[in-house]
Amino acid sequence: MLKEELYKLIIKKKSFLCVGLDSDIAKLPKHLLDFDDPVFEFNKAIIDATIDYTVAYKPNLAFYESRGVAGMQSLEKTIQYLNKFPGQLFTIADAKRGDIGNTSKLYAKSFFGNEDVSKNFDAVTVAPYMGEDSVAPFLEYKGKWIILLALTSNKGAENFQLLESEGKKIFEHVLEKSGKWGTSENMMYVVGATQARMLTEIRKIVPDHFLLVPGVGAQGGSLEEVAKYGLNDGCGLLVNASRSIIFASNGNDFAEHAKSEAGAMQKIMQTLL
Repeated sequence: MLKEELYKLIIKKKSFLCVGLDSDIAKLPKHLLDFDDPVFEFNKAIIDATIDYTVAYKPNLAFYESRGVAGMQSLEKTIQYLNKFPGQLFTIADAKRGDIGNTSKLYAKSFFGNEDVSKNFDAVTVAPYMGEDSVAPFLEYKGKWIILLALTSNKGAENFQLLESEGKKIFEHVLEKSGKWGTSENMMYVVGATQARMLTEIRKIVPDHFLLVPGVGAQGGSLEEVAKYGLNDGCGLLVNASRSIIFASNGNDFAEHAKSEAGAMQKIMQTLL
């Protein structure tokens, strides 16, 4: 999906909501465990319930890879289902990959280069620590995006990301340096919602890029603050909510509660836009 297409989708749905499919099998409603693939049935129901309010879906691969073959089958079926809605949503593999060039080429192929295009994602999260040659292979795919980790919402972010070097914080070096590798047409950045007040400084460095912002909802980040400091003329935000939507209820009515939570966020986003 091109940047212009993503922006049009945001305007059409009056939303910049991303739903994280962090589908922990231990937290699923009990009645779903009777299905052959309870995680896929859960994901499908969540997607159907929230798609009118949502522009992006982000499966976190940890919840799938940790279950071995069964988990990867759930992920494959989920992305194939998502790709049955062309032009209606943006898909993100939250994989946080990043390795030496040859390995990164294969990681990029696994997310973007499947011959069966129904198995491909629009974007993948990438760690920048190993530098340009670990990121470049992901940028070879036209119409695909990398979402580079910049300033995350976890407590450990201060261990490295907020350290200063040559008068700048490490995450600021990441933003400046990586801006020479890609463009605002194929590169986004992860910025945690709990770091919302730093968005002013971030926007000085990357004014035109999209930012993927996790941490709203269960992690306590403020949607209004994120919008105040992070919105640009092209929206420029994808705000992720996971547990607060998908696990709003653990009963038979889980999909209805997910729909209600997503709809409530969309209403706020419509006002903010």
